[in-house]
Amino acid sequence: MKRKVSRGKINSLNFIKRYLYFLGRIVKNIIQKQYSFFILILIGVTFFYFGLAWGKKSENPGEGPINSLTNFMGELVKPGELVKNANNNKPEKVDFDIFWKAWSNVEKKYIDQDELNSQDMVYGAIKGMVDSVGDPYTSYMNPKEARAFSSDMEGSFEGIGAELGMKDGILVVIAPINGMPAEKAGLRAGDRIIKINQEMTSDINIDEAVSKIRGPKGTEVILTVISQNAEESKEIKIIRDTIDLKSVSYEQKWGNIAYIRISSFSEDTASEFNKEITKVIADNNKGIVLDLRNNPGGFLNIAIEMASKFVSRGSVVVQEKHQNGTVQKFESLGGNVFSETPVVILINEGSASASEILAGALSDINGSKLIGQKSFGKGSVQELKEFSDGSSLKITIAEWLTPLGKSINKTGLEADIEVEVTEYEIKNKIDSQLNKALNEMSTQIKNK
Repeated sequence: MKRKVSRGKINSLNFIKRYLYFLGRIVKNIIQKQYSFFILILIGVTFFYFGLAWGKKSENPGEGPINSLTNFMGELVKPGELVKNANNNKPEKVDFDIFWKAWSNVEKKYIDQDELNSQDMVYGAIKGMVDSVGDPYTSYMNPKEARAFSSDMEGSFEGIGAELGMKDGILVVIAPINGMPAEKAGLRAGDRIIKINQEMTSDINIDEAVSKIRGPKGTEVILTVISQNAEESKEIKIIRDTIDLKSVSYEQKWGNIAYIRISSFSEDTASEFNKEITKVIADNNKGIVLDLRNNPGGFLNIAIEMASKFVSRGSVVVQEKHQNGTVQKFESLGGNVFSETPVVILINEGSASASEILAGALSDINGSKLIGQKSFGKGSVQELKEFSDGSSLKITIAEWLTPLGKSINKTGLEADIEVEVTEYEIKNKIDSQLNKALNEMSTQIKNK
């Protein structure tokens, strides 16, 4: 059975044949009669235009070769359509002429032309665009910065061992990591960093600050900080080291109380936690003190997996509220071995993000008491978009809500039992917050 072909397609095929025949004759005459260089240029432009239209039509997978060819030839006789379609992704009411004029002026007039790198200019333009939204957690990372960020999340890198954040436009320490150079040098949660190696931090974002503070093992960085309730700044010299995180530790305290410290929510945290669970159960503990102090957070899925050990299956652990008002609920995954075990949770101003999610879930669902100080209040959700050149975009897309719908962004979680830490206790290594948590848990066990 013969396939029907429309008259329009027959005409297009005839046009293609005539067009190719005409080009062939020109090329032959060029070879034999040495036509002018102008005609060579004309042919080159023709093939470029031909390829541009063909490339556009090849974006439509599923077209047969004949249909694709004849349809794309239709574009050749409507060049205005190519220009129109090229601008489809251009935002409305945005004048890009200013951008290209600025670009052109830099390319033509900048004094050190040898120092110009077009790709770096592109990265800088994107970074400036992203920074203009004014959100410290929305950032663009060039390939080098993206690799450094990835190594952080894997749990091993070289630096000082501290999580940084922004509060009211000021660079602050969310949490120094236990046992790492920052903590040993005296850096504390809540410290405001005003200088990095004598360079002011007022005009840099978090990723730039991290890049300046991080460095090879054995090198020194000097941070000028103002501690909470202090009026004068002080310099803290820190020798960088390899930061290899063990995110979960456990020991049994008096009265058969399990003390579990979680320092981050990295890729290995859930597996480390599962290993410690067997010890907690084997030691016949009757209650748990969960220490989330100075825990800057990490992966959402890890926080949900760990919360699932404490709450019944199907319980809403956290909610995500998006810009259009929709709310996505994340439920526990099961395996709730500690759902009947009393738990108290230690938090402070260094508890952020995923640690606030876990603390908020156990507080809302099980009524677990929060002891210590108000948490940091990092309740926004970032999505990481990786690009083909190795760069990436970290963009805030939503905010966290606790199971009962309370927002923690910029407000944090209030401690049910507040315990301030004094300078005397810090110097003498007295942990009054932990002592209060152990006493509270001992009371709960007796009253159970």
